[in-house]
Amino acid sequence: MAEVAIACRDLKKTFTLSRKQQKIERSPDRYKVAVNGLSFDAYEGEIFGLLGSNGAGKTTTLRIISTLIKADAGKVAVLGKDLKENPDFVRSNIGFLTSELKLEDYFTPNYLFDFFAELHSVPKEVAAARKKKLFEKFGIDKFAEVKVADLSTGMKQKISIAIALAHDPKIIIFDEPTNGLDVITARTVTDFLKELKAEGKAIIISTHIFSLAERLCDRVGIIVEGKMKACAPLKDLVGESTLEDVFFDIYSKEATEK
Repeated sequence: MAEVAIACRDLKKTFTLSRKQQKIERSPDRYKVAVNGLSFDAYEGEIFGLLGSNGAGKTTTLRIISTLIKADAGKVAVLGKDLKENPDFVRSNIGFLTSELKLEDYFTPNYLFDFFAELHSVPKEVAAARKKKLFEKFGIDKFAEVKVADLSTGMKQKISIAIALAHDPKIIIFDEPTNGLDVITARTVTDFLKELKAEGKAIIISTHIFSLAERLCDRVGIIVEGKMKACAPLKDLVGESTLEDVFFDIYSKEATEK
């Protein structure tokens, strides 16, 4: 049986909203509960999908797991180690990619990869071999000395992926992995995720794209307003229906019960 790579238990996170954020949220409340008692497991050698609408709490959950923000309550264990007690261990074993990652325009892919590899204390020879493999895989090698400012959106995303995997982490976390990509680049990314799964990596993706989740995920968790409303193997969750229908059945039920 596959080992648990990430175990989340009763995660909670509340943000204080500025007046501007209140206007954006169209809410009179000063506080927003982003994650509300969330629990799930992600296993080695599987792709686990967090599915939900924008603002459901997906990104906040992934940022907590990746040590970028702290939960108000709850626990996270990564490869059996408590996140709060072992943050360096967690960071060394997780590759986190988010659409919020901004690459500095005046640096080159070569420089950025070497910088992040050194940040993770990857030996130079190992980093060089890793860079060669990833750059060839994504066609970055032809643009290795081109400044980021002069690259396409798709190529920037590929570089971001290479950087996130510079230290060959055991756990891959991608927040909206195909967001803003053309169909060819998106396919390259999804095919690569399948390869990583085959290597035994634990992969978590967040998405609001039903077809992507159905194509990639072994198990899916559906989040509505920070709460896990369903979590099961994809085939068990969907049955004879579609993931989109299942999601909207759950979403409509929640709206009705408010």
